[in-house]
Amino acid sequence: MPEFRLIQISDTHLARRLPTLTQNFHRVSEYIDARRPDLVVNSGDLAFDGPTNRDDLEFARELHAALPVACRYLPGNHDIGDNPTELGPAPPQPATEQERQNFLSVFGEDRWRFDAAGWRFIGLNSLVMNTSLASEAAQYDWLASQLSSADGKPVALFLHKPLYLSSPEDPELAASAIRYIPMPARSRLVEMLRAADLRLVASGHVHQRRDFTYRHIRHVWAPSAGFIIPDAKQEVIGTKEVGLVEYRFL
Repeated sequence: MPEFRLIQISDTHLARRLPTLTQNFHRVSEYIDARRPDLVVNSGDLAFDGPTNRDDLEFARELHAALPVACRYLPGNHDIGDNPTELGPAPPQPATEQERQNFLSVFGEDRWRFDAAGWRFIGLNSLVMNTSLASEAAQYDWLASQLSSADGKPVALFLHKPLYLSSPEDPELAASAIRYIPMPARSRLVEMLRAADLRLVASGHVHQRRDFTYRHIRHVWAPSAGFIIPDAKQEVIGTKEVGLVEYRFL
């Protein structure tokens, strides 16, 4: 069976009015052109501010459409708004169905599944979790179907927010609640995933590169392809750099 090569980029934060971020994306594009993977996945925050400026989404789509390989997309909080948490303040731009539909009208999907190299790949919209939107319940039903039909294939899960910092039992803290899948959605998702042979959870959002294994599951946080968040605004929990992640599935 041939290998499947995938490049994950994340947190590109693109907008016509921000040329530095566009230049960074062009550097990423040159690297992708040289490597020619089978697929590129952008795991969210494609746009700088999609909820208030649709043109940011459209500009991001234009740049990705120019890449020399196929792409799949997932929304981030800068694309459709953020999800509520049990602790901490309400998000200034909450995720809504209207913003989700806006994202769909530009990118065509906010969740997906495909099989390659003997693996099942699943992409989820992590921003509808904890919102009580109809699309949240629909996504859970859809995920259950995709997991049950995996037929023992190893599963690679892609989503914008990491599941957790170190383990499913991590407490939700007010200072970092917006960084991870919020409770109680996290518990529900973790329980659903136990039914599958989950091998990889690939995310972004934190703007830091991190790679760790909890039990047999590898967790990869892609760094931002756009910019680093200064230490004064965010503590170091991984490696702060601009970059991407390459995978080979056999």
